[in-house]
Amino acid sequence: MKIQGSRVLVTGANRGLGRAFVEAFLQAGAAKVYAGARDIAAMSRATGGAMTDPRVAPVQLDVTSAVDIDAALAQCADIDILVNNAGRMRMQPLLDPDTFELARAEMEVNYFGTLAMSRAFAPVLVKHGGGCIVNMLSVASWYTYAFNPAYCASKAAALAVTDGLRTELAPRGTQVVGVFAGFIDTDMAAHVSDTKVTPQEVASRTLAGIEAGCDEVFGDDISRALRETLNRDAASVRAEMARLYRESLQRGDALRATQG
Repeated sequence: MKIQGSRVLVTGANRGLGRAFVEAFLQAGAAKVYAGARDIAAMSRATGGAMTDPRVAPVQLDVTSAVDIDAALAQCADIDILVNNAGRMRMQPLLDPDTFELARAEMEVNYFGTLAMSRAFAPVLVKHGGGCIVNMLSVASWYTYAFNPAYCASKAAALAVTDGLRTELAPRGTQVVGVFAGFIDTDMAAHVSDTKVTPQEVASRTLAGIEAGCDEVFGDDISRALRETLNRDAASVRAEMARLYRESLQRGDALRATQG
C-alpha cells in the first residue's frame, strides 16, 4: 500500500500518538488526512504543526457514537487508509468497586469502537481498491499486565477483531495491520515510570509496515522482545507479573501503583 497520494482517517488524532500519525502521513505525502477527535473544538484551536496543514480536515468523531460514525462516513467517503488509534486506559484491579464501569468504558472504545469503525469503512476501502485498516493494539493484547487487566482484556478483544478482519477482507484486497507497542510517551501513560517509546517512532514504524505489506508491526523494540519471550516461555511472563503484584502488595502500594 503506497502512502504517497493516499487519503487517511485517523481516530483519536487530537494529541499524542494520533497527532504523530497525522504528522507522519503528511510527511509521507498523503493527499488528505482526516483528523478525528471527540473534542474537535480543542483540536481546531491548536496552532502550529500538522493541524494547520491545508491537507488536514478535522472530523467530529467519538468512536462509541453511531451518529458520529455515520457523519464521518459521509465526510470521509474517499479514504484509502483507516487508522483506528482512539483508545482508553484506566489502571485498576479487577475487584475494585468502580472497575466494572471503567472496564466497560475501555471495551466500548478499544473493542467496540474499533469494530464499529472497521465495519463502517471497510466497504469504502474495498470500493477504492482494497486500502488498509490499521489497528493500534498493544503488548497488552498478548498477556495480562498485573496492574491493568481490564485494559488488557479490551486489547485482547481488539486483537481478535484485527485477525478476524484480516481473514474476511483479504479476498477483497484490504490490508489489515495490527500495531503492537509497550508504553508510549503520551498523556495516557504519563503516570507510568517504565521505559517508553516516542509516538513518532511508533508512527514511523507503522507507516513503513503499511508500505511493506506487513500484517503486524512492532512499534518498539520492547514489543518485539516480549513477543519472542512469550513465544518461547509464556509461563515465565505470567510468573513475573504475579511476582511484581505480590511485591507491590508487600510494599503496601498496590493501590498507588494501579491508579498512577
